[in-house]
Amino acid sequence: MEFTCLINLPEISESERLARLEPPDGPVSIVIDTDASNEIDDQFALVHALLSPEQLDVQAVYAAPYIYQDSANPGDGMERSFAEIQKIFDLMDIPSEGRVFRGATDYVADYFEPPEHAAARDLIQRAKEVKNGPLYVVGIAAGTNIATALLLEPEIMDRIVVVWLAGHAIYWNNADDFNLKQDLMASKFIFDCGAPLVQIPCRGVASHMITTLTEIDKYVAGRGPIGDYLAGIFTGYHYDHFAWSKILWDMVPIGWLLDPFTVPTDIIHSPIVTDQLTWSIDRTRHLIRTASFVDRDSIFRDFFEKLAAYAGSAP
Repeated sequence: MEFTCLINLPEISESERLARLEPPDGPVSIVIDTDASNEIDDQFALVHALLSPEQLDVQAVYAAPYIYQDSANPGDGMERSFAEIQKIFDLMDIPSEGRVFRGATDYVADYFEPPEHAAARDLIQRAKEVKNGPLYVVGIAAGTNIATALLLEPEIMDRIVVVWLAGHAIYWNNADDFNLKQDLMASKFIFDCGAPLVQIPCRGVASHMITTLTEIDKYVAGRGPIGDYLAGIFTGYHYDHFAWSKILWDMVPIGWLLDPFTVPTDIIHSPIVTDQLTWSIDRTRHLIRTASFVDRDSIFRDFFEKLAAYAGSAP
């Protein structure tokens, strides 16, 4: 079922949608929606964005809900994410007041009565106020906060571009990634509603964003308090680093915004998310942009160089 048939949403012409889906050229305004304490890749992505003020105006960061390992329920996961975002801002000595907001305490249960929360309201306000180009909404978590904002104020659809790490590549045998399956109703809505969407698939694309402890020790550890923190959570993530590497999935959407050539993309018809967490293809649907590859070397080089400059050390 396509929920665009059930909910009164603004219409966007295909030409307008395609124009907004053109890769960014120059500085952009962004907000980041993150389940920051769920894993360790969110922290790297957030730091990379904050290290790039000349290219990315990070207006706000939203704490997203999740259930995994240490979180007892979505609201608990959101609170843990909120605390982790605050920690990153503090370690980088960046004021967080008015820039970090709590998100939903539960997943989307009803399209017609979406829950109110600070993150959605802030996103709506910033989308309405953005003047130079669209507001890029970077999703590196479940789609709950993003879907809620669109449901509360559908008119912002023509003011934003959603850049979301969700699902796997279209050719993959399923779409069963963590961000997409956490809140299935929100995921279906984001792919169905017609909002300009840049999908960053996990398996088959972001899964190339791999690094090792050797690389982290050499280029991240010792680069100020934030570098030491990132190196510490990377080291502590796995008990044995012999012949082991870690995918830092969430760095890829930031990489695309900083340099779209590092994350090649194609225009495709928006796939349908099924209840079985697979893709269904209907070539009459609206168009989205989807990533097909990641130049991990270029993204890590940019991150390592900016972190070194920030800490006042050599790359």
